[in-house]
Amino acid sequence: MDVLATGVQRDERPLLEAAFGTRHQVRCLETFLTKDTLPLAAGYEAVSTSVNAVLDAPVLEALVRGGTKLIAQRSTGYNNIDLDHAERLGMTVARVARYSPYSVAEFAWTLASALNRRIVRAASRTRDFDFRLDGLLGRDFHGRTVGVVGTGKIGTAFTAIARGYGMRILGWDIAVNPACTELGMEYVELDRLFRESDLISLHVPLMPSTHHLVGERRLALMKDDAILINSSRGGLIDSAALVETLREGRLGGIGLDVYEEEAGVFFYDKSLEVMTDDTLARLLTFTHVLITSHQAYFTVDAIDEIVAATVRNVDDYVAGRITECTLVPKSP
Repeated sequence: MDVLATGVQRDERPLLEAAFGTRHQVRCLETFLTKDTLPLAAGYEAVSTSVNAVLDAPVLEALVRGGTKLIAQRSTGYNNIDLDHAERLGMTVARVARYSPYSVAEFAWTLASALNRRIVRAASRTRDFDFRLDGLLGRDFHGRTVGVVGTGKIGTAFTAIARGYGMRILGWDIAVNPACTELGMEYVELDRLFRESDLISLHVPLMPSTHHLVGERRLALMKDDAILINSSRGGLIDSAALVETLREGRLGGIGLDVYEEEAGVFFYDKSLEVMTDDTLARLLTFTHVLITSHQAYFTVDAIDEIVAATVRNVDDYVAGRITECTLVPKSP
């Protein structure tokens, strides 16, 4: 089967091509699938997309007119796909059910450590031969309190690292994970977690019940010097409320690998353009805000698992199999 893979990063391409091998013919494009790039998908029964593709009803209808029957998304998240409309159109939709949780958990800690120890500011200074320590004072994580919001596989991996630091660990989720309690986590109400934590890391999926989970009220509960990390989904945080909190001189650091309006911005080179997103532009003016472009998952280990799952999803579609990765099954 001929497969079109869109939004393929340069480092990802050889791994994707090797995974498909000779079983399927794959064409890899760095271009993201949008309403403007839809003609590229014409004639491909299977299209593999990245999480930043906007697969709403009009896009899905255009894909079907072009002959596409399978969408194999290379991510665990799928809030960018109108699944109900895909089902009405008779399409099959699959995702990657899981990949290395350590990639994201370790990156969340990388953001936290960089903020806590002022690494970006320090590195920038030393490039200018400025070796002062003014403004670089950090804190030990050891003995302080970390709040883990979401205790699935990634949250558990994050918790294990927190235990290594010797931290007091608070957790919140809709269900208790025994693996986390064994690591010393105390499950508490979400508001208490926000009040007592020195560091908070978000690891819950984005859904209606978690949209803007961190808004004006919960930001107000946080300690003035607390650090907030989001490596999950941008919509978990009300970005406008976050800007207002930072303008008040509160919070010790913000680490964002995701942003609620990242589609059309993250993964693109915007260096020669005017930044029209005022909220993102404001966030980038704060020296204690560190923003990266959705790269937490981007390790060789995780990409190997993602591309292998994507190839299996194409194989399962051809064979008519339904698996844990299937979001919309193949029509009879």
